[in-house]
Amino acid sequence: MMTKEEVLQVLKDNQAVLEGHFQLTSGRHAARYVQCAKLFIQPKDSEKLCRELAALFEGDDVQLVIGPAMGAILIAYETARQLGVPNFFAERENGKMTLRRGFAIEPGTRVLVTEDVITTGGSVQEVIDLVRAQGGVPVGVGVLVDRSGGKVSFGDVPLKALLQLDVPSFEAEECPLCREGKPLYKPGSRASAK
Repeated sequence: MMTKEEVLQVLKDNQAVLEGHFQLTSGRHAARYVQCAKLFIQPKDSEKLCRELAALFEGDDVQLVIGPAMGAILIAYETARQLGVPNFFAERENGKMTLRRGFAIEPGTRVLVTEDVITTGGSVQEVIDLVRAQGGVPVGVGVLVDRSGGKVSFGDVPLKALLQLDVPSFEAEECPLCREGKPLYKPGSRASAK
């Protein structure tokens, strides 16, 4: 298994760790952002980290891997490939996570939910709820980076992360970076969020 420092170094080598003032998917603001999309530019490095992620769940009899679109599509695919099982992705339709494209979870299927980065865990919880609604059994949540510092919990579904960072995030009205007048960016966009 790779050490946390080795995982962080792979992310840094791929320019997947950004510093600045960012608006997260949750709407909160933070000074650090992990952009795992950069990791997936290099198949050898992304394969290496997904192999590590898959190894955390080898004894859990995973039968299917699923992740929320957009960020977890490649992670779900590569982690499933490492485990030798199928993979799906969930996507938002009318504001709600759903399975489309003919994807359906057979009742009783043991499902691993994957994600690139979690901060609040909202999207992952929606996917867990979707898996359960389809009759699947969520056996774990595997993430590359847990930005919550271990604060996020999914109840009886264990969370395992390759890297845990305690990066403070703030509601916009409480953000010290906003008070300092630092430009706010939405990751994946060249434009300022303001």
